Amino acid sequence: MPPATTDTTRERIIDAAEVCFARFGVAKTTVEDIAAEARLSRATVYRSVTGGRDELILAVVLRDLRRFLDRLAERLRAQRSVRDAVVEGTLDAVAYVRERPAIAAFLVPEAAGHMQAAVAQSAERVLATCRDYVRPHFDAAQRRGVLRAEIDVEGTVEFLFRMITSLIVMDRDRDPAELRHFLHTYVVPVIAAP
Repeated sequence: MPPATTDTTRERIIDAAEVCFARFGVAKTTVEDIAAEARLSRATVYRSVTGGRDELILAVVLRDLRRFLDRLAERLRAQRSVRDAVVEGTLDAVAYVRERPAIAAFLVPEAAGHMQAAVAQSAERVLATCRDYVRPHFDAAQRRGVLRAEIDVEGTVEFLFRMITSLIVMDRDRDPAELRHFLHTYVVPVIAAP
């Protein structure tokens, strides 16, 4: 069997980190746990991931974010209007995170310190990933005049990210119809052209 490449080893470590974060929680997962799950030595993990746990936390977040954004892009293409795309995309994001223990774990209080340390320094990477996925849709919608002309993709992505996070963290137990009404009433007017 040929030796694993650096990229293959790194992916194996990220896979193991994702499993461990879901199993033990972010705060309680150690590099030793990740190495054991990956069936690698601690030294190999540290050589492959020089930023340690914080780098692994961010890697798991970014990989799951890309998975979600791929799925979201397909969903947005199926929407008839920007208004519906904003609402359904937001609902999809909330549902996705709630269904993913590895991601939802980053939003609970026990993980807050780790999330802050791992992502706050790299927040631009997270937002840039979102902007890269959203920009073509955003630019096309602005050219068609269905988005407010004075908003930009950077601010819009940050606003939606903050809204999605607050809907996840502060769940008011609304049924889907109530949440759609809330989003159409308060979020859509900020983004869509009148």
